[in-house]
Amino acid sequence: MARVSNGMIAALNILTLVMAISAIGYSLWFNVKPENPCQKVLKTPLLVVGGALMVVSLAGLVGSCCRISILLWMYLFVLFLLIICLICFTVFTIIVTNKGVGIALSRRGVGDHRLGDYSGWLQKYVINAQNWDEIKSCLVDVKLCANIHAGKVEDFYKHNVSPILSGCCKPPSYCGLEFKNATYWTMPKTDPGVPDPDCKTWSNVQKELCIECDSCKAAVLYNIKREWRLLVLINICILVVVVFVYSVGCCALRNNRNGYVKHRGHV
Repeated sequence: MARVSNGMIAALNILTLVMAISAIGYSLWFNVKPENPCQKVLKTPLLVVGGALMVVSLAGLVGSCCRISILLWMYLFVLFLLIICLICFTVFTIIVTNKGVGIALSRRGVGDHRLGDYSGWLQKYVINAQNWDEIKSCLVDVKLCANIHAGKVEDFYKHNVSPILSGCCKPPSYCGLEFKNATYWTMPKTDPGVPDPDCKTWSNVQKELCIECDSCKAAVLYNIKREWRLLVLINICILVVVVFVYSVGCCALRNNRNGYVKHRGHV
């Protein structure tokens, strides 16, 4: 039975090691996604989870293969802490991303998102002086708005415009600005349709556009919220596997102790 438990935990730790490498690779992939080249906030949580899982898996692998009880004790203790951290982080992520729906415009493929749609913590975490200056600078450097479809107004609305392009590269729809091309809009002769600061923040300067608008910040938050929701699913999958591995590890440790007692009894 001891061999079975130790062999099983060794196999499971190989699986968790693969999951750890996948989590690290996935976090790096988020940095090169074309939809959000400037959003790095998901990189750190996944790197931390992946790194911790890798260290724990290696310790468990050595402890189970060599049947070193002290190493298994350390392994189970760290694994228990990892389970608690995963549970806390998953619950926290669900709470801070629970708010935010945006307003979709039917048959136009674009949407308006406002900062009030998102939790206060998420706003403070992302839309602070340091983080937003980095994101804004990156959006300009990667020429994000060059990806928006140009042409006639009919052609513009036929294409699905991603939230980040809609929020940062065009004025909010409720402002009532007149379309000239995808990144050039003019103020109507009357005042904007809604007395919103974003309506006056819009600029036809191609490096500015609506990047300073609250709608752009809200669009960035929309992408972050969607990615963190994906992170919740990843965390739940990892948590299920880790809890199972922890249970098998407890059995392996108990079997190691029983085997040691029997061996001493024969001496």
